Amino acid sequence: MAASQSRFVKACKAQPVDQTPVWFMRQAGRYMPEYRAVRKRYSLIEICKKPEVAAEVTITAAEALGVDAAIIFADLLLPLEVMGLPFHFAPGEGPVIEKPVREKSDITALRIDQAAELGYVSEAVRLVGKHFGSNLPIIGFCGAPFTLASYMVEGGSSRNYLHTKKLMYSDPVAWDELLGKLVAVASQYAVEQVRAGADVIQVFDSWVGCLSVEDYRRYVLPRTTELVRTLREAGVPVIYFGTETTTLLVSMKETGADVVGLDWRVPLDEGWRILDNRGAVQGNLDPVLLFADWKELKSRAVEILRRAGGRPGHIFNLGHGILPETPVENVKALVQLVQEYRLGPYSG
Repeated sequence: MAASQSRFVKACKAQPVDQTPVWFMRQAGRYMPEYRAVRKRYSLIEICKKPEVAAEVTITAAEALGVDAAIIFADLLLPLEVMGLPFHFAPGEGPVIEKPVREKSDITALRIDQAAELGYVSEAVRLVGKHFGSNLPIIGFCGAPFTLASYMVEGGSSRNYLHTKKLMYSDPVAWDELLGKLVAVASQYAVEQVRAGADVIQVFDSWVGCLSVEDYRRYVLPRTTELVRTLREAGVPVIYFGTETTTLLVSMKETGADVVGLDWRVPLDEGWRILDNRGAVQGNLDPVLLFADWKELKSRAVEILRRAGGRPGHIFNLGHGILPETPVENVKALVQLVQEYRLGPYSG
């Protein structure tokens, strides 16, 4: 069976499957001893830029957990470097953009002609595909234009996105130019992952929940739709994920994404109802529940599966990424629980 016919890819297309597919954001990460061992030899960026190491980390996590898809190991901000915007990781602070984008001249100076230099990621996808063959689908990913722009403008993470919104409101033409450049690079980057063997692309819009519906529709939706359209034209389903986005779900679906990711703040069936039960949804266990005792964790996971009701198009995931220090045993047990959960016939 081709990976494109796997239960994960079929679920992305809202087609019936025999059991709920499951994978996790950040399923390769610091909570795994195998990953910590690799990090003793390489920095995060070194892992990303060494395809054989990135592939090893991707494969190890997928096989250890027994999940239904392998997501390629990479960092969201890699495209910034080829656009002429260096960054580094500060201990305890996360990514730091060395020269934030604040003026129109900064935007004009950004390059869009060097996306091919990110080829180490697509090479890692190719190596993972060579390892798994048709046995396991591969998820490629890229950042959404708003989230990448917010990192560029803020210079890193932010609590209120002051500089981002200031630019957006005060110079919408420059803002749109910035998002347009990001779409040009991110789309080429992600399409190359598809050409290398990625079966699905996830678009991460981690910070878009800071926007009102009006601002999302005016300043973000058109360019994000452009990105999603390009990725779907490459021939793969697209998952669109953000956090704190309950008010934005209807608008996010307008991008044309096949799957909309739900965070843990909205009950799964309610989120699906907001979307008129159209298409597929992914989610949505609170990552912190993986620290709970098994009785509580199992109860919460089963409740999500119950709310999904056996409808075609549910992919089990967390409402965000696995946290450091998460007990690996709980993650493995959760995978087994989901995979053993029997879907009843859906009559909706």
